[in-house]
Amino acid sequence: MSKPTLIIGNKKYSSWSLRPWLLMKQLGVEFTELRIPLFQEQHVPQLSALSPTGKVPVLQHDGLTVWDSLAICEFVSEQWLGGTGWPVDRQQRAKARAVAAEMHSGFTGLRSQWPMNVSYRKQQPVTPAIAKDLARIEILWRECLAASDGPFLFGRFSIADAMYAPVVLRLWSYQPAVHPTCQDYMEALLALSVLQEWIEAGQAETEVIEEDEYEWLMAQQ
Repeated sequence: MSKPTLIIGNKKYSSWSLRPWLLMKQLGVEFTELRIPLFQEQHVPQLSALSPTGKVPVLQHDGLTVWDSLAICEFVSEQWLGGTGWPVDRQQRAKARAVAAEMHSGFTGLRSQWPMNVSYRKQQPVTPAIAKDLARIEILWRECLAASDGPFLFGRFSIADAMYAPVVLRLWSYQPAVHPTCQDYMEALLALSVLQEWIEAGQAETEVIEEDEYEWLMAQQ
């Protein structure tokens, strides 16, 4: 079977790119990586030729193009993992999908005010919007971890963990106080060699996207 190609953006900033990349790396799906630095010269025509939305990530395989992080993760699970990207138990699988979908569509305060930036590590104030999102995330994580006994949300690593990995990196960067159970979960994800590989690669990048730099965002307010 031919290897898919995963088209991603900057590892320093691109939270959506991280999700399918981490799933595939952690669960042993071989793929060709194509990184297109965002907001650089030629990135628009490059992505327009590869992505129907002009955005990353995009997965290409045998003439098929799949876009959107969650859709890519679903396809990867079906195509290469025999469906095991999700929990095997039907009820846990339904909950994992709901947890992942909530991440996909929610937590806009956290995502907009604390952009993912793997080169940034400095404690920052928690705004009311971020506090609201963090409270909900802590409830989700603690419920899932209590039911699964960890170390990941549904016991073994799954799509749900891939979806929340950028949240972990945001909390690692901006350093809010979190519940000990959530801290343990963060440490379990951060201990993954593939996530460390992503962080190191992102920190080595030289491109700067001002809109994803915390100080730039604060200066606009």
